Amino acid sequence: MPEYPRFSDFVIEELFDGDKKRIDDILNQEILILKFKIKDSTKRAGTLYATIQFRLQGDEFVLFTGSNVIIDQLKRYEEHLPFYTTIKKIDRYYTMS
Repeated sequence: MPEYPRFSDFVIEELFDGDKKRIDDILNQEILILKFKIKDSTKRAGTLYATIQFRLQGDEFVLFTGSNVIIDQLKRYEEHLPFYTTIKKIDRYYTMS
């Protein structure tokens, strides 16, 4: 019987593991951001969204956000990954601190 490759042998796209969390559920808690990717939104033309894999209290989770402030911060400080941060809501926007 021929040997066939596994999807994981050739997949280029980075996979993210963990249960989904809403950004409001993790506000003001320290998290460890492990990795992220930024893509064009299919829901809102001309906008971006970030998929973030993070660790909170020993468990790994995934978060989706369209926050321009957080997306800009992730791009700017990507070389420091992984890093601890706290997401805060200030008025009507989210930011890492």
